[in-house]
Amino acid sequence: MWVWLASELMFFAAIFAAYFNMRNIHAAAGTGGWTPAEWLDIPKAVAVTVVLVLSSVTCQLGVHAAEHGRVKRTGSLLNVGGWGMREWYTLTFVMGAFFLSGQIMEYSKLFTEGLTPQSFAYGSVYFFGTGFHGLHVLGGLVGFLFILARTYLARTFTHEQAVSAIALSYYWHFVDVVWIILFSVIYFLH
Repeated sequence: MWVWLASELMFFAAIFAAYFNMRNIHAAAGTGGWTPAEWLDIPKAVAVTVVLVLSSVTCQLGVHAAEHGRVKRTGSLLNVGGWGMREWYTLTFVMGAFFLSGQIMEYSKLFTEGLTPQSFAYGSVYFFGTGFHGLHVLGGLVGFLFILARTYLARTFTHEQAVSAIALSYYWHFVDVVWIILFSVIYFLH
């Protein structure tokens, strides 16, 4: 997992390098504003970012439950303290899906207003960076479904299942950290 995450880090580093390179070329050409900032819905982007960052917390609570062999809740669903890995990972899945739906809605708005990958240099790096990040979020969501399905299909919760849940959490935390950096660069560095 660590080797694969290192390769993913290099991939996103290349995206950041492309962003800064295109930004510098645009600035050197002196052609005006690099970012059509008026098109970006920063408050909405902040809201979905907060949800994604909080999903790392719920994911880690799921890991804690998995490490202690608590695959399912004890007691009422309203008793959050008794939640197991399934409940925490389901909540993490919902939060990740909320983030992804927010990104899709923003894409729709931007396309309607004329910001496309072909319209401006900023559009191409915006959609390339956020699009690949969105694909990584989607991959994480598939991973959560896979882990959850395994817990329902198995008779007992095994050490191997706990290790799989922990490995998925590494990926999810990586995706969150990359988004924090990507979000900061794309939305706030003009």
